Amino acid sequence: MRQHSIAAIPADGIGKEVIAAGLQVLAELERRCGDFRLAVTEFPWGSDFYRQTGRMMPADGLDTLRGFDAIYFGAVGDPGLPDDLTLWGLRLAICQGFDQYANVRPVRLLPGIAGPLRNARPEDVDFVIVRENSEGEYSGNGGRTHRGQPEEVATETSIFTRTGVRRIMEFAFRLAMTRTRRQVSVVTKSNAQRHGMVLWDEIAAEVAAAFPEVAVDKVLVDAMTTRMVLKPESLDVVVATNLHADILSDLGAALAGSLGIAPTANIDPSRRYPSMFEPIHGSAFDIAGKGIANPLATFWTGAMMLEHLGEAPAAARLMRAIEQVTGGNFPLTPDLGGTSTTQEITAAVCSAIRREA
Repeated sequence: MRQHSIAAIPADGIGKEVIAAGLQVLAELERRCGDFRLAVTEFPWGSDFYRQTGRMMPADGLDTLRGFDAIYFGAVGDPGLPDDLTLWGLRLAICQGFDQYANVRPVRLLPGIAGPLRNARPEDVDFVIVRENSEGEYSGNGGRTHRGQPEEVATETSIFTRTGVRRIMEFAFRLAMTRTRRQVSVVTKSNAQRHGMVLWDEIAAEVAAAFPEVAVDKVLVDAMTTRMVLKPESLDVVVATNLHADILSDLGAALAGSLGIAPTANIDPSRRYPSMFEPIHGSAFDIAGKGIANPLATFWTGAMMLEHLGEAPAAARLMRAIEQVTGGNFPLTPDLGGTSTTQEITAAVCSAIRREA
């Protein structure tokens, strides 16, 4: 029997609720498939851990995680703590520490979900956003001087390296080769950002030349927002910088119906380190503890994790169960206009897994 070691980090807010639900669904899937086992170790890191220890995770946290096959992550952020402290202290520390440079965010209109686009069909909203996840605008390079004085200055320097840009472009084009349409849209802003984004465009053109089977187009980031809304059917694989893709993927989640649906994979394609899988909805403290958080994004994230681990049949079975629930007139959670609780959706997906022979 194949065994995979999973580090579960629920972290903050609704992350604790949806990761618990995700582990319940994965356990059901494990029982029904019978040919693999997930050895899960849960870590209580996050904002509560910070209040107890002064750190979001222990100093040796990365060393602890290094031996796992994958990380199942909830959400980070606490209204009582600075956002930069919580994000850089845990999530970004893991992403950058493990060189998870490819952030993959599928955007798909699931059966039964009514997105905001009038007359949109499921086949019209089905693309993937690939986000450069290690440098760009979120490299953390910069500083502040003359703090508290009228002349205080803050700098935030974007970093674009030839290595970093090339490897995310190659990842996006290789991903496009696995899809039916084989198309890549390169998002840029080189008309206004004269240095880093121009390098981004140049390397995109170099990589595109090595993939003649893939159609490619270049789109300014502001134009991409309108294209996603007006012509989502024209998109297949979208590759963008750390900041641009962060914003565009939230728009994509909204087009698919809710942030509560959208999954993310933070991938180290070299597999030197464990990759990390998380829903994108954040800690959502306004609904934390109410039992109404949408767990579907966490389930979909679990399917992406299983596929990464080589358990493609189990991943497909989980996605079928999710789609049976969304497309089966089952009352969904409040973010999708329904009245169901987190646990009711979890039970429904587990039931769909059990029903499949």
